[in-house]
Amino acid sequence: MYTPPVGFHFKVDVLGLEHPQDDDVRFTDVSGLSFEVLTEDVAEGGENRFIQRYPVRVRYPDLVLKRGLLRQSGIWDWIRDSIENLDIHPRNVDVTLLNEAHEPLITWHLVGAWPVRWAASDLSASNNAIVVETLQLAYQYFTVDKP
Repeated sequence: MYTPPVGFHFKVDVLGLEHPQDDDVRFTDVSGLSFEVLTEDVAEGGENRFIQRYPVRVRYPDLVLKRGLLRQSGIWDWIRDSIENLDIHPRNVDVTLLNEAHEPLITWHLVGAWPVRWAASDLSASNNAIVVETLQLAYQYFTVDKP
């Protein structure tokens, strides 16, 4: 009987960056692994029952990554350089779903990713929560490997 994989065992690797610590590839949340086919509606003369819809292009939403704030991070250095200096160097990013033996089940290869937003969670003396950083990446497209 087939058992779907769990969604909490994964890693994110920004390719080509030095990761000063293993925690740099660990995130608590990943969202934005989807795509949508955009269409163009064309009304056909004499046909009032429906509108013709034609595919135009595929749109990929931004990838959103969340994790506890790291003090030293190769990813943070890349973000800071992109935002502060507008020295944007797109990188490929791999999001890999892992099995219980830490082996890859599925890998999404994101092509040409670059940071468009970074945010830290609110700081509050009345709240007992860790500081979470959120990274938002734009990218061109992704491919999927299922070993």
